[in-house]
Amino acid sequence: MKKDTIILGVIGSDCHSVGNKILELVFSSEGFHVVNLGVMVSQQEFVNAAIETNAKAILVSSLYGHGEIDCQGFRDLCIEKGLDQIILYVGGNLVVGKKPFSVVEEKFKKMGFDRVFPPDVDLKKVAELLRQDIKEKFGQEAAAEEKQPDASPKKHSAAN
Repeated sequence: MKKDTIILGVIGSDCHSVGNKILELVFSSEGFHVVNLGVMVSQQEFVNAAIETNAKAILVSSLYGHGEIDCQGFRDLCIEKGLDQIILYVGGNLVVGKKPFSVVEEKFKKMGFDRVFPPDVDLKKVAELLRQDIKEKFGQEAAAEEKQPDASPKKHSAAN
């Protein structure tokens, strides 16, 4: 059975790598094909990787508190590059200072992220939500892809 590809990385100038490696291990063990871009990843690098791999989701991590700045315009860039359907998750220590998580969540949802997670989230639950979101957004399309193991070059280029 084909694994859904997800893009993972730490955005901006953030160089916190330990949590990123944990995310990779958990999502891989949960059955996803993880493309881990590592740390200090630009929005454009996330988008390029998603296009190149036909990813279903981009998972953005930030721990240094500047996620609010680094993530501005992310959904717009995805749309501009043809990734209208891509699922966007963001999590970690996303803002500087103490703010109620509900305020942070609302802010990032307004930026176009599908789901927003605090640093202490249960990653198995995130994996369950991701499977559910992928099924809801891509369910019929993914099933059609699995029935046609080798899409013809014409069909593949038309999708791009």
